[in-house]
Parts: sequence; structure tokens; C-alpha cells
Amino acid sequence: MALVQMKQVPIPRELHLTPLHGILQLRPSFTYLDKADAKHREREAANEGGDSSQDEAEDDIKQITVRFSRPETEQARQRRVQSYEFLQKRQAEEHWVHLHYYGLKDSRSEHERQYLFSQGHGLAENTELIKSPSEYLMMLMPPSVEEENSKPVAPSNVLSMAQLRTLPLADQIKILMKNVKVMPFANLMSLLGSGTDSTAVLRCIQQVAMLVQGNWVVKSDVLYPKDSSSPHSGVPAEVLCRGRDFVMWKFTQDRWVVRKEVAAVTKLCPEDVKDFLEHMSVARINKGWEFMLPYDEDFVKKHPDIVQRQRMLWMGIQAKLEKVYNLVKEHLTPKKQEAQSGNPLLVSGEQRVNMAKAKVKQNYGQLDKEFQKQKAELKSNDASSKIDVSNIRIKEEPVSDEEPMDTSVYEGLNNGIINGLHTEEDSTDTLNGHLPGGCSDRVAQELKEFVSSTFKKQFVLTLSELKRLFNLHLASLPPGHILFSGISDKMLQDMVLDVGCKQILVPFPPQTAASPDELKVYALWEAGDIYDQHRQVLLEIFSKNYRVRRNVIQNQLSQDLNKQEVDRVLKDCCVSYGGMWYLKGTVQS
Repeated sequence: MALVQMKQVPIPRELHLTPLHGILQLRPSFTYLDKADAKHREREAANEGGDSSQDEAEDDIKQITVRFSRPETEQARQRRVQSYEFLQKRQAEEHWVHLHYYGLKDSRSEHERQYLFSQGHGLAENTELIKSPSEYLMMLMPPSVEEENSKPVAPSNVLSMAQLRTLPLADQIKILMKNVKVMPFANLMSLLGSGTDSTAVLRCIQQVAMLVQGNWVVKSDVLYPKDSSSPHSGVPAEVLCRGRDFVMWKFTQDRWVVRKEVAAVTKLCPEDVKDFLEHMSVARINKGWEFMLPYDEDFVKKHPDIVQRQRMLWMGIQAKLEKVYNLVKEHLTPKKQEAQSGNPLLVSGEQRVNMAKAKVKQNYGQLDKEFQKQKAELKSNDASSKIDVSNIRIKEEPVSDEEPMDTSVYEGLNNGIINGLHTEEDSTDTLNGHLPGGCSDRVAQELKEFVSSTFKKQFVLTLSELKRLFNLHLASLPPGHILFSGISDKMLQDMVLDVGCKQILVPFPPQTAASPDELKVYALWEAGDIYDQHRQVLLEIFSKNYRVRRNVIQNQLSQDLNKQEVDRVLKDCCVSYGGMWYLKGTVQS
């Protein structure tokens, strides 16, 4: 309770309340009485004693036993410090503070007294004193503690919906997803209550969940925090998150997952794998584990930008899983469900040709329809903004010896776009790869800024790693960005060369299992700093050797650089593995 000093002033109908910010306690001291008593006792003793003889003085002689004090223990010291005698001694040793006293009618007293009166007399300036009768009564008589304790107490890990809705929106979504694990977006909106902004919910749900088959599945790092471990095997949270991400990624490819396959890839104990699967799927006898919720087509149709962003994030996760688990092609390709009869479907060569022709006719009809629609729109535009539609033609790729961007790895993700390129055969959203007007210049400028900034940070990148970073960059862009219009593999490689990079022809070993994109190594030739020449010498070394010992590099660079500078050049371009140095991205485990 706040302490206030009330002073009634001569002005009628006014009450001034002054808050007290500090209290000075004056401790009484009666030592002068003790001194007077001591003097009185001394005088009485002198009067009664009189002259004493030498014999009486000799009788007062007593034997004295000398004792040496023992070392004081910590407990004894604490008791001594807390004793009354010690506190009295501390008080006696305390220094006096000189006090300057000013009388009642002194000018300084009058000046300080003015601070007890408020300078403003309007109620608008004292809004903190304006309370309704019910609020004032609640302040005077707050609810008793017994009434609060009489309410039923829920377990510490359980929140009622009323308590949940008092939390911020992000915390509500996190708690719901952590408990439910898998939920459609419509169900989440119904739990959050009416009036909740769906845009804010979409922004928050992406922080704690990933989109799988149109439904939201809680992220692994939410279930397994950084310092936690498996209750079954004691495996750290990082390994658990990686294994659960693999299970979630498998469900983005197919509705069915086989438990033995997950255990074989992740190398985790069966109990951990079972926990992963039970979070998001249901076991079916003789079939495997099926994703527990049906594909949510309504959400996918209503929010294509969110779906596209989630696809890009899954591409980045897949690239990490490929490196960690060394996934082979059979793990990356979704398995097709066999017919219920169990008999294999046989298709003759003639039937395959007829199916292909029918598909071409269907695609041609759709392309022609889209072309006519675009032609009509162009005619309706102003003459100054007309585009020569005769130049619009079906894009034939690859148009050179360079192979197109490999998207076969991501076919199982049901993605409609990879690196801005549509993978569905009937998709025409980007005018078949041709950009209208001056969009191509804007695309080239955006792409150049990304490639330039990336190589200034990394210096050396394989084409595979550059494509992975580009996918992550696309995932961070807002929906409808110009880079989503279509970036081919050749455009990306040409831009790398345009910003001043060079391809390093690293002599990989003949038995390497690296993909073609991993064999293409690019390096920033001139970064504009004092180490350009030394990095070029280092890159020349790796153009002749796949891996090099440090002493060889040291001999080439130590003439002009000290050890710290050599370490910096190596850090820019190389990695160490097994006592040898490799260019970044070229290590074959």
C-alpha cells in the first residue's frame, strides 16, 4: 500500500495528497544517561571504600589462567556477527551525520513546503485520481485470497480456452500446435475464436508449423527444444529434429510411409521413429503409416502464395537431408500405390505413344487458348504499351548444350514451381518462359544482385549449392516477386560469369559419386581487396589438385603473407577434412 501524507490546507473543498518517496528514521540515543550512571557509581564507590590497607590489596590477588583462542570457524563467525554485542559495537562505531536545522519560518523551509501543494487545479491533469465507484471500491476492498484459492486448479500443463485466449496470438497458436501436432487451417481458426484476423494467423502459424498436404504440422524444433533429448534413447534434440523432418518430408511426397525405411535412413531407435509417425499418421495393417488428415484442397486454392513459400522451404530442407543421410534416388522418388487387385499394370509401346499424343493435344489446346487470351489483352492496351505478340512462341528447352536446371529431385513434392520454373506440363503462368516488356531487365538486375552478394560472402560455390541458396532466397521473397517469373539453369550460370566469377576445373577423382551440378565449381576472381591475388594463386593450385596438404599451400603463400593472413585466405575458399584441404563444396564423404 502506498504511503501518502495528507495535509488539509486553508483553501476550502481541497485536499492535497503528497506521495512519500522515502522515509528517514531517527534512532534515539541515550548514551548520556549511561555515562551519568557510571559517574554516579564511581562517586559512591569512592565514598564507601575510603583508605584501604596494603593487606587488603594483597588479599585481592588472584591466580589468572591464560587461554589461547582457537581459530574461528565460519559458523562461529556468523553467530558472532549476528550477536547483540556485535550490533551494538557497530552502532557505536557509526559516524555521526551533521544536521543543519532550519526553523519553521525560514525561507528554505517555506520553499520546501510549497512542494506539498499541487500546481495544477484541473481534473484533466489528475486523471489518475479519477476512478469509477466500482473501481474505487475494488481498490479499497480487493478480493480475498481465500476466494481465489477456492477455485479449482487445473494441472500446470493444461490451459482452458478462456485462459488461452488471454495470451498473445503467437503463443496461442504455438500452444495449440504443440498439443495437437497436426491441424487444418479451418480448425485452427475455429479454436482461436471469432474476430481473429486470418492474415495474422497465417503469419504466426508459419513460425511454428510446416505445410504438409495442405495441413499444418508443428515444427520439430518446437517439440524438441535445443537442450532436450529423447526420453527413449537419450539422442540429442538436433538428431531428433532431423529424423522427424525426414518423416514430414516423406509425407510431402506420398500419403504412405514405411516405418522400416525411416528407421534405416535415420538410424534412430524404433521408439523414436514410432513417436514421429504417431504425431502425424495412422498405422494401417499390411500397408504402412498413412497421413492422418485428408489433403486440404480448399486451403491450397485460397492461399497459393503460402503454398509456394512452403514448397521453397521444403526444397531447402530436402537439400540438407540429402547431405546428412546420403539419400539415393529411390528415397527421393515417391512410390506409386499398386492397384488393389495386386496385379501389375502392363502398358504396351503403342499405348504409350497414343497416351503421349493425347497429352500433347491436350496441352496444345490449353496453350493455344492462353495465347488467344493474351493476344486479346494486348490489343486492348494502349498503343504505347503494345507488345509484338508474334514473338510469343512455345519455349523449347534446352536451347544450348548446357543442361537445364535439374528439377527431378523435387517432383515428389507436388510443387508447381521450382526456382521460378513451372514443372507442370500444362502450366502457362509465365508466358512459356518469355517475359513481357522490360521485365527481363528487372529480372536480370535482381538476379545479378543476388549472385553478386552471395559470392562476396562465400567466394567459392558449386552450382548445386548456389541453386540451394537461390531456392532459400526465393522462399524469403514476398509473393508475386519478379524472380518468380522464371529462372533457368543457364541464366543462373551466365549471371555467375557476368559478375566476375570463373569456373574452376577441379580434377575430381574418377570414382566420384558427385552429381553434375556438384562438379561445377565457381569462384569470385576479384573481390576488390588486398587478398585477390593470393586467392587466385590458391584457386590455381586447386585447378590442378583435387585436395592439397597445408604445407604445399603454405609454401606458395607464405612469401607474402603471415600465418594469420594465410588462414584467412584458406577460410574464404577452402575447408579442412581429414588433414587435407578442399575447395568449398567439393568434399566427398
